[in-house]
Amino acid sequence: MRLSTAALAAILAAAPAAAAEIDNVRSLDLEVRGRIAEHCAMGSAGDMDFGDITRPGLAVTAQLQLDCNVPFTMSIKALNGGLAHAQMPMGQGPYAGTLPYNIGVRMPIRRPQAATLSKEFESRQLLSGPAFSTNEGIATEGMTLAINLGTASGEAGLLAGNYSETITITITPN
Repeated sequence: MRLSTAALAAILAAAPAAAAEIDNVRSLDLEVRGRIAEHCAMGSAGDMDFGDITRPGLAVTAQLQLDCNVPFTMSIKALNGGLAHAQMPMGQGPYAGTLPYNIGVRMPIRRPQAATLSKEFESRQLLSGPAFSTNEGIATEGMTLAINLGTASGEAGLLAGNYSETITITITPN
């Protein structure tokens, strides 16, 4: 019983001192924390079918969903560097087997002020998979992808047949 009484007396003696310290506090630092997960996603564009590619000036534009709450790097890589003939991409005789194109990417970004990032590449450049950064910007309003077909380099135009290209667009958070 003696130990309990001594402990109670010590607590009571300390209480007024602690209360006096609290009363004298004029400022307080309070740390508040939170977290938002990194998110960077792109929608699909589907296939782009030009049909008869002998017609001059063919172009197609697609709006893609793009939402990144962090700065990112985008790379664009092509398999062939042009629309390539299914069996003879090198062509035959005076006929070309590959049709060049230009691809353009345009996206609104925020850094925090609004800006527009635009890049354009010739199809041959895409063989190396060029990349570009949003430079500390984020993209939340999608992007526009435009493909403009060029002119065949063969003396007689393009070799008859089916042509295709595979373009891979990759986004990587910085």
